[in-house]
Amino acid sequence: MVDIHRLRVLRSVIGERSIGGAATALGYTPSAVSQHIATLQRETGLTLIERDGRGIVPTEAGTILAAESEPVFEQLARVDGLISELRDGRLGQLRINYFASAGATWIPPIVAALTREFPGLRLDLRLIELAVPSAASPDVEIYVADTDHPAGDSGGYTSRPLTSDPYHAVVPHDSHWAGRESVTLRDLSPVPWVDNDVARGPCRQALLNACTSVGFTPDFSIETQDYPTAIRFVAAGVGLTVVPQLALTHLPAGVVAIPIVDPTPVRAIRVRVRQSAQDLPPVQRVLELLDAAVLQPIP
Repeated sequence: MVDIHRLRVLRSVIGERSIGGAATALGYTPSAVSQHIATLQRETGLTLIERDGRGIVPTEAGTILAAESEPVFEQLARVDGLISELRDGRLGQLRINYFASAGATWIPPIVAALTREFPGLRLDLRLIELAVPSAASPDVEIYVADTDHPAGDSGGYTSRPLTSDPYHAVVPHDSHWAGRESVTLRDLSPVPWVDNDVARGPCRQALLNACTSVGFTPDFSIETQDYPTAIRFVAAGVGLTVVPQLALTHLPAGVVAIPIVDPTPVRAIRVRVRQSAQDLPPVQRVLELLDAAVLQPIP
């Protein structure tokens, strides 16, 4: 197989029409250029350049080989550009996993920014609640920490806290609690609750642990599968539901959200990043946008 590097030297010699000119252009010594040409002629069995007085001229074989190799170098230039874009995160795929309320609040503006700033990037967005074991591992995952298993750096990922998300009681607007600045968790114990977490995961467990700490277990009279549906039941006059602050976007008419105190149930939201991807510009941008998003008030 022809050595690409020596072929590049031949093209430079023919283009400059001298060994010395090629040496200057390539940053080599004239001796090194001559050695590359001699080796290429030996490998191909062709005479590629000839002496012409004090200079050199390409042979017909040398001229044809230099001309026909041009597409090879154009393709190599494209590959070099592709490598640069992949390294800078301007091309390729970025996998982001997130939970539902983060997806409704934070993810849309983050995705909008990424598509503007990295137009060649393909985004693979996965809802954690619907993830299957066979799914590809994410590059970035926004998740709720398991209260029984503190998060840490493991399995090729680096994890850090993102924010703490306090729970609120969502009650009918005509409830006797509706005008209060806060309500204690124990005050909510006698009222039927609308469950809202089909996953029975760390979000629900954080709430149950807080209830246990004050001596009761919620009476879930109705089970729904998400926060918006549960809130709609409350608006219809069916009990109350307790949801994290992040889920309190665009509340419907007929309900009021009240902070819970003594104690305040809180879920810990974290972000983890694949260690091999943490220096990529799109990943760094996702983290910047997330940090900015958690500081924004809930609409």
